[in-house]
Amino acid sequence: MQYPLRLRFKILALAPQCFVEDASGAEVCYVKQKLLRLKEKVEVFTDSSRRELLCTISADRMIDFSASYTFRTPDGQVMGAVRRRGLKSLWRASYEILDAKGQPTFEIHEENPFAKVLDSVLGEIPVVGLLTGFFAHPRYAVRQEGRTLLRMTKRRAFFEGRFDVEQVEPVAPQDELGIVLSLLMFVLLERSRG
Repeated sequence: MQYPLRLRFKILALAPQCFVEDASGAEVCYVKQKLLRLKEKVEVFTDSSRRELLCTISADRMIDFSASYTFRTPDGQVMGAVRRRGLKSLWRASYEILDAKGQPTFEIHEENPFAKVLDSVLGEIPVVGLLTGFFAHPRYAVRQEGRTLLRMTKRRAFFEGRFDVEQVEPVAPQDELGIVLSLLMFVLLERSRG
């Protein structure tokens, strides 16, 4: 993958859609989330044509306070998971990225919770809410053993959500897809919370 990656969410669409592209503009993956599910399940495709299923992401429970979201290949093999840290995530979003054996390997942390609060509060005000994406930019870090490897920042956008993922330190190629899927699920979950 060529960094920075761009995650674009279509906000005005009936069902949430996300496009993930690399620096060259090539699609990394595409998600069209299904509405009204009791237990979260997301299908991730290789591109927006939705011809080839890359993986599925499914929750282990209906209430997602400390839910784990498992990534599975089309034939059912576990690739990894992302898990929300219940109480730790009330003020500052905090998730663990797990490997295929269920061992924590990376963490996703919100760098400045005030930015998210500002974005969320102003987003509820009519007219001002349409413009909040132009001045509130929450940032999130993917860390391993205290080192920041990737940083995701909400960018200015009108009528869509846009996040850029920049590489701070090298990431092993075998870990990249799991991290991208974790960030994708992270944003889908955090968007619903503000």
